[in-house]
Amino acid sequence: MRITNAFDISTSALTAQRMRMDVISSNIANAETTRGRLVDGKWVPYARKLVHFSPVEKSFSQILNEATDTTGRGVTISKITEDRTPFKRVFNPTHPDSDENGYLLMPNVDPLKEMVDMISATRSYEANVAALNASKIMFAKALDIGKQ
Repeated sequence: MRITNAFDISTSALTAQRMRMDVISSNIANAETTRGRLVDGKWVPYARKLVHFSPVEKSFSQILNEATDTTGRGVTISKITEDRTPFKRVFNPTHPDSDENGYLLMPNVDPLKEMVDMISATRSYEANVAALNASKIMFAKALDIGKQ
């Protein structure tokens, strides 16, 4: 077992939560974007993005070499997908993207839900910073014990 495993786990979580916050920020920024991408010659609204995490996978030989290690491996971003929730239909006949009946498709982004996700990601980030700092303090104390 390496003494730096806790650092590796915390830094992988920090990186993943940072990416999650970036995607949430993008969702909030595009909450009113009616021209997200061009599909079959027609503009469709921005689709909310979701970040999916998975545990870090290691090869058989790496696991065999670290057989005595009982700590976790960290987390990685497995994929970023689009939310399949239907777009919101809003009556706005003056908008240039509205259809012949005056309805407009708006992105499936709920700013309230995004803010809750942002708070969750921020708290997870803060918790991992605290864990990283605790590991750093323990590592320094272990070095102090070795000096004596």
